[in-house]
Amino acid sequence: MKKKVTAAAIALGVALTASAGVYAAGNLQEIRASLNYKLGIIVNGQVYAMKDGNGKTLAPITYNGTTYLPVRSISEALNTSVTYDAANSRVVIGGSASPGTSSPEPAAVPVQRPKSLPSDFPLPSDAKVFNLIEGSATGTPSATFSYLTKQDLETLGNTYKEYFVRKGATAKSEEISAEAFSIIDAGSTFSVTLDAYLGTGSYGGYNIVNVIWSGK
Repeated sequence: MKKKVTAAAIALGVALTASAGVYAAGNLQEIRASLNYKLGIIVNGQVYAMKDGNGKTLAPITYNGTTYLPVRSISEALNTSVTYDAANSRVVIGGSASPGTSSPEPAAVPVQRPKSLPSDFPLPSDAKVFNLIEGSATGTPSATFSYLTKQDLETLGNTYKEYFVRKGATAKSEEISAEAFSIIDAGSTFSVTLDAYLGTGSYGGYNIVNVIWSGK
């Protein structure tokens, strides 16, 4: 049976921080799994040896037909940031996930509209896009990305709200304020999730908007 490879699962070596220990203790389930030393990892055509923060070689873990890889080691191979959000007990891959979570300055570029987005999808004129992933594996165009902007979040959130109404949204969950907004909408031809918040640290002075789009 062909094994699925899941890069986002293993516990970061338990690792990213010990502060999760108290929370995790009540949410762990003991399992029987195997270290799969026979499985090699190729990254961009090159053999890649996974290692932990101390330089110790790591092996994939196989459990119930699925192979799990250590997320920190794989993120380094793919040149993608990974952090641990202890307050919310979650792993953040490729960017900040909440107003107090910091991450390295993104490789942001002036507006580069994702090809999978509809031509009228609102993007601020000062948007700097990063972490762009596009695809259409299921036949439906999709785009996942983040962008920085200095546009007021309440105004921007209402712009999106009005846009999705025009797109024919029938399922809606929308919370909009001057400091953040969260929108989860869907219609017969699209689905979208947006969350936005004020930037901190290296993002200071910017607002951050994360977008997951699927549809036409």
